[in-house]
This record gives sequence, C-alpha cells and structure tokens, in this order.
Amino acid sequence: MPVRRDWKLVWILGALSAFAPLATDMYLPAFGDIARDLDTSIGSVQLTLAVFLLGLAAGQLLWGTLSDHVGRRLPLLAGCALFSVMTVAGALTRSVETLTVARFFMGLGGSAGMVVARAIVRDKFEAADAARFYSLMMIISGIAPIVAPFMGSLLLTGAGWRTIFWVLTVFGGLCCLAVALLVEETLPRDRRARGHVWAVFRGYGRILADRRFLGPALALGCAAGVLFTYIADSPHIFIELYGVPAAWFGGLFAANSVGLYLGNQLNSWLLRRCAAEWLLRQGLWCNLGLTLILALVTWTGWGGFPAFFAALFVTLASLGVIFPNATALAMQPFAAAAGSASAMLGISQFILGAAGGALVGLWHGDTPLPLALQIAVYAALGRAACFSTPTAARSITAKSG
Repeated sequence: MPVRRDWKLVWILGALSAFAPLATDMYLPAFGDIARDLDTSIGSVQLTLAVFLLGLAAGQLLWGTLSDHVGRRLPLLAGCALFSVMTVAGALTRSVETLTVARFFMGLGGSAGMVVARAIVRDKFEAADAARFYSLMMIISGIAPIVAPFMGSLLLTGAGWRTIFWVLTVFGGLCCLAVALLVEETLPRDRRARGHVWAVFRGYGRILADRRFLGPALALGCAAGVLFTYIADSPHIFIELYGVPAAWFGGLFAANSVGLYLGNQLNSWLLRRCAAEWLLRQGLWCNLGLTLILALVTWTGWGGFPAFFAALFVTLASLGVIFPNATALAMQPFAAAAGSASAMLGISQFILGAAGGALVGLWHGDTPLPLALQIAVYAALGRAACFSTPTAARSITAKSG
C-alpha cells in the first residue's frame, strides 16, 4: 500500500509513538508542585522519570516478543490500556512511592506503542517506503515535544499537576479506541513466531549478530545519545550558563523540536529521489560536521548564545534524517521477526541515549563545551558504526512515487 494512501495509519502510529515524549515533557514543569503536594523531595520526584524510562526499556522486550507470537493488535491494546490505567493511578496518588510504581507501568505500557508501531510498518512496507513512513510518523509524533512543555505549564497553572495525568489518561484511551476500531492485524497467523522462551532469546542473539541490523541500530542509538545529551543538559546551559530567562526555556526547547520536525519533512521529500541507505550515510556525515562546528563555537565563545543556539538547532535538525532511515534499514532484514527486531532497536536506542543523559550530568561545569564534545563523540561513533553495515544493505533503492 503506498504511503500517501495510508494517512489514517500514519496518524495513529505517530500518536502511539508519542507516548514517551508526552508522558515525559508534560509533567517536567510540575516537579516542584508534585514534591510539595506529596511532601517529598525533588530528587524523589526526579526518580519517577528514571523509573519511567526503565519501564520503556523493559517494555521493548515484552511487547516485541509478544507481538511476534500473538500478533500486533493485542499487545497494542494491552499496552494502551495499561498506560491509561496507570495514569489514573498517578492522578489519584497520595504518595511518591505510588507515583513511582505508576510511572514504571506507564513506561511499560507506553512502550507498546513505540515497539509495535515499528513492527507494523515493517509488516506493510519495504525499506524505501518504510523509511518514508517512519519520517511521516516522526513528523506527527514530533509535535508532542513541541506542544507538551507548553501544555504542561498551562495545565499546571490553570488546574494543578494532577490534571496533567488526567489529560494523559484521555490520550491513552483515545489511542486504545483508535487501535480497536481502525488498526488491522498485519501479522497473519502463519507468519507468527513459535517456540519456547529459549528460542526467543536465540532469536534476539541472531538479530544482534546480524551486521545488517547492528550498523544502523548503533547509528540510531548514537543519534539518540546526541538527543538525550542535549535534553539532559539544556536547562543548565540555557538558564544557568547563558542567563536565558526561565520563562523562555519552553520556547527554545520547542524551537529545537521544530528543527527536528523540519529534518523529518526534508527526509520524507528526499526519499522520493534517494536511497534510504545513502541518506543515512550523508545524514551521519552532516551531523558529525555540525557537531564539530558546535564544539568550535563553544570552545571559542564566538557569537555568544545566538551562535551556540543556531549550531545546536541545525545539529538536532540533522537527526531528522538519521532516525527514520536507520530504523528502516535495521528493520528491513527481519520480516519474520519484526517485533523482536523492533525491541532490540528500541533497547539500543534507550541504552545509548540514556547513557548520554547520565554522562553529561557527571562532567558538566561552567561551560557548554562538555556537552558539545560529548555530542561530537556520539556523532563520530554513529558514523563509524555504519562502516559495519555490509554492502548488501546498500543495494536498497528508493521508489519514485
């Protein structure tokens, strides 16, 4: 089915892929209010974010494995339902311990949308069309980090932090309804995986050992490392180092999300003319060059904050070319195990991305140079990873329509 004729599915899968940014960015402005209301520390509330990410990682294996064995629809419905129930628990909680548990299971449920959505795309499309579809999905899911901080601040000011969780409940319920009514099963029974649990883990091992998967997966993980490094350190750099007013932070954060959105749109257009593999390699080269420019700007201090922000903007925008093409190429060889491949892809993305957020917190200081250097190292590793991709993967060409 041509991508342009399947906008319904694009919108639904794009929304399912937005669980994580919505559930993260909407409640970030509320940390102080949550801590005061639950009579706890900011550190305890911050732990709920780390636990949510842990749930996202664990869910990759759970839903990826299930979707290969029982089909795509049932895990999607179960994940959306679990997410919705846990947001209700978060809205009604009276203790940070209950909120922490609820956030873990929110991540576990929300990860179904991420991992199964990728598998559905692989079921329906080959590499060039899949890359175009992933770009369109990311354009839609990319709206979430743009609007979520503003929406969270608005809800926090007008109705309190618990309303944020009620809004997430409605979102999860609507996604569950959309899956139930509009998403068809894409994995026929005769293509579903069979065998005991050890066979499943052997399957994961075969995926990780396949160089056609490993190169794009590592490139994707390193791109996530660039993004998570920026997300983790941007408040410190923008507000504390450059003196940007705190009220402006949401707008600047949204502007960089728009850059990533525009990168996805450009990639979708280029895929009509270029191969996904070629675009990935050029995107990685471009990202590496831009990170070096960012490092140079921060090292010399030239241009102050405007130059730093401009270099950061184009660096993040280039990720819009890397993410969809790396995803499509990594998934391409695994038509019979798309759920498992999607799970491995999500875990690699999470581990390398989360490492970026953790590492920059260990060595940031009174200059943005550590952030720029870490981003440049990630970009260099991502470009090097694609050298491990065999020549066979380079034969994938884009379709014209």
